[in-house]
Amino acid sequence: QVQLVESGGGLVQPGGSLRLSCSASGSIAGIYFMGWYRQAPGNRRASVAGITDGGTTYLEDSVRGRFTISRDSAKNTAFLQIDSLKPEDTAVYYCNVVERGGQTYWGQGTQVTVSS
Repeated sequence: QVQLVESGGGLVQPGGSLRLSCSASGSIAGIYFMGWYRQAPGNRRASVAGITDGGTTYLEDSVRGRFTISRDSAKNTAFLQIDSLKPEDTAVYYCNVVERGGQTYWGQGTQVTVSS
């Protein structure tokens, strides 16, 4: 079993920045993919960014240029640097981990609120 712990969310003014972290622990067979999703009230959970164990990254079009995903594979930790925050970025952000064997895990979510 893998446990995910997210941190770094909070209340920030438009234009501000946050850095989200996701740390995986437990019986980790080998993590292939770490990613971030977000879900705003009334919306479906949607992919935002992802990174493979080889370092290949993905960013959803609406966040490209403002969000940066990175990973410390030795610590099984992924980071999401969020700059130039907009009110429409307000959502619960969830970490997603996929092991090489295909097992998928979700974090509990961290709230990001962008408001003046």
